[in-house]
Amino acid sequence: MSVLVFIETEEGKIKKSSREAVSYGAALGEVTALALGSVSEEELATAGENGATKVLHVSDERLNAGLIQPYAEVLAAAANASGAEIIVTAKSSLADAVVGRVAVKLGASLVSNVVDLPDTSNGFQVKRSIYTGKAFANVNLTTDKKVLAIKKNAVEVKTDGSAASVEALSVSLDDALFGATITSTEKAEGDVLLPEADIVVSGGRGLKGPENWAVIEDLAKTLGAATGCSKPVSDMDWRPHHEHVGQTGVKVSPTLYVAVGISGAIQHLAGVNSSKYIVVINKDEEAPFFKAADYGIVGDAFEVLPKLNEALKAALA
Repeated sequence: MSVLVFIETEEGKIKKSSREAVSYGAALGEVTALALGSVSEEELATAGENGATKVLHVSDERLNAGLIQPYAEVLAAAANASGAEIIVTAKSSLADAVVGRVAVKLGASLVSNVVDLPDTSNGFQVKRSIYTGKAFANVNLTTDKKVLAIKKNAVEVKTDGSAASVEALSVSLDDALFGATITSTEKAEGDVLLPEADIVVSGGRGLKGPENWAVIEDLAKTLGAATGCSKPVSDMDWRPHHEHVGQTGVKVSPTLYVAVGISGAIQHLAGVNSSKYIVVINKDEEAPFFKAADYGIVGDAFEVLPKLNEALKAALA
């Protein structure tokens, strides 16, 4: 099958979730990737390590802003030009808005939150996560063209490929597509950002105040993790809103989620239950979060975390 993968970049680097999408596409057939905006040819060539044969690059600087309408126009044009039967992307806030429009333009079926390779033994059926990760649904796609948005951390990244060729692609874009104006941008800060993190360490009201967050940050630094928090913590301005993990905040699906001093309200669980492993640290042995945990430690976070951090440092050394 001919596969086109839309890859997203951040500060000139291909996102991990997009590398997962390329690896997913490579399991289906020959992958052509599509990149937009200002990205170096050297960086784009590394998509070959993940399974892409070729990368089409639309380098129009107007695309750096990440506006939805022009992105959809370019992706649809690239799909038609490449003759792709399947369009693959990582699920993200940007891709969600883009691929819905692309599916309409192409008359394609669209399935989001895909967690496994399709079953083609009798048609084309894909498995997707539903109800914030509480269940799965098998969906049959019957159109000639298909659009699949892959759930983050659902695919192992392939790294054994060779460099991809990079080709410039010219797409005529009407100025009207750029009618929206971005007046300012505020970016989340941190060594590792929540949406892309493989490990997340989160704190709740059990930390007692923002002045105690060093124990969370120290553990996160040791693990190479992103930091998060519960909704009450962000509501009280102990931590910035972009660290709020949960149903109404950032939904994460890391390999490891460490919850410290978080009771485990259903809204928080809805944002983290796609994590592969959950570790809960809480001095309240009746905390609901323990029921969802793979591993639990009953104890005072201010005693447990420093000891855990020192043990991890020794083990990693």
